[in-house]
Amino acid sequence: MTITSADIDTFFDRYSSALLARDAETIATLYAVPSLILFPGQSIAVSDAEQTAQFFAGSWSQYEGIDSIDRKNTTMGSGPGSVWVDVTWIYGGSPREHFCYQLVEGPDGPQIAVLTLLG
Repeated sequence: MTITSADIDTFFDRYSSALLARDAETIATLYAVPSLILFPGQSIAVSDAEQTAQFFAGSWSQYEGIDSIDRKNTTMGSGPGSVWVDVTWIYGGSPREHFCYQLVEGPDGPQIAVLTLLG
């Protein structure tokens, strides 16, 4: 199966809705297990969904006061069963977060396999 543009849009609509709802459990289902989070000087191997849920549950304060979110995403490339998407998250009136997501085919649609901070 190929991950399509429609799949990508649906995935990030679901992801942003879960962020706005502060729903760590739903976000955890959007990450593959295992997955990898890459930040400058830090690599986090995600070994279970609860690890992801706990991370997001502890990070809601950074989104305090945010009740809407937009994004600009560009597909960077694709391969069999995966796609790389450059996403700029826009909230509070300006671009705030910039990531590359490698999405892979999961049992219920795309899931994040690798998340890399771009700026």
